[in-house]
Amino acid sequence: MTNSPKMNFQRVFGTLPQTQASAPGRVNMLGEHTDYNDGFVLPTAIPQRTTVQIGFSSDARHHFYSAEYDELINFSDDDTIPQKFVTYICGCIRILEKEGYKIPPINLYITSNVPIGAGLSSSAALEIATLRGIRALLNLPLDDVRLAQIGQLAEIRYAGVNCGIMDQMASILADTNTMLFIDTRSLEYRPVPFPTGTEILVIDSGESHNLAAGSGYNQRRAECEESARILGVKALRDITDPKEVEVLPEPLKRRSRHVVTENNRVLEAVKSLPAERFGELMNSSHASQRDDYEISVPAVDALAAILQSIPGVFGARLTGGGFGGACVALVKSGKADVIASEAIDRHHRAGYSGRVLVPEVPVNS
Repeated sequence: MTNSPKMNFQRVFGTLPQTQASAPGRVNMLGEHTDYNDGFVLPTAIPQRTTVQIGFSSDARHHFYSAEYDELINFSDDDTIPQKFVTYICGCIRILEKEGYKIPPINLYITSNVPIGAGLSSSAALEIATLRGIRALLNLPLDDVRLAQIGQLAEIRYAGVNCGIMDQMASILADTNTMLFIDTRSLEYRPVPFPTGTEILVIDSGESHNLAAGSGYNQRRAECEESARILGVKALRDITDPKEVEVLPEPLKRRSRHVVTENNRVLEAVKSLPAERFGELMNSSHASQRDDYEISVPAVDALAAILQSIPGVFGARLTGGGFGGACVALVKSGKADVIASEAIDRHHRAGYSGRVLVPEVPVNS
């Protein structure tokens, strides 16, 4: 019993938690960089989750402990938010306070097996788990969509990533058995079944990404906003014909072409497609991210190409914000382990360091 999370919480804080909450990471099947353009996305949850245990602090400070980092950080409302894992937690608390909710000092104990830096929304999982925990602790009258919006604001204002709403919506609403179609303008959503006879495989390229560290993510959003301004629309979601962006100068033309074609791919993908066609859309999406949006890197491109060449793989693409991270593949049911083993072996022989993330138990390479 000494290794149970509850006993760990008690060792750190000297008391027992009042409640706990969790949230999964996500992988995006289609719809990359469309959410901040008011567009359409198609994520699904992954098995890995972030869990927080939470209780009231015995003093005037917040206390946050990460089991993964083995680090305890104490924080009061007068302190500057440090740029660590607590950035997301403190950001959520600050946004809740700006919404008019009084958040008393809390103890928060975090455990997570959501990979960091792989493009699987470890930050959103931490935000949503934290917000769910605080909602339960204080009985806050906030629904899931509002919590997702608060998590998004925390990431924008405090972590410095000018992100869309997809990651937080997926973390709080998606499950591992279906995809979640989200219209990020209206925030309407609905589950969508995977193509018949398929499962997903997620492999980390070994190239970590950090969207807040000058990776170009915020620049891409600014380019899209400038493109929409020139085209006279509220957002690129309002353009449906890729030919309409041909009037733009480079690189705006290519950035916009990706967003328009990616939205169209999502809208086609939700029409109960056979696996072969869904996979073709994934392959086209990767090419668009690589060539038009320019957010891929050699380790990811090599991994996508390897996956796309293996029998039993219907399609594969970069998933997440880009500039590193993971590839997601749609594969024939029952074949994920065998395909993963071959893909990892070939990726390593090419000089890279990929590793399997989903299925959750790594296969031998």
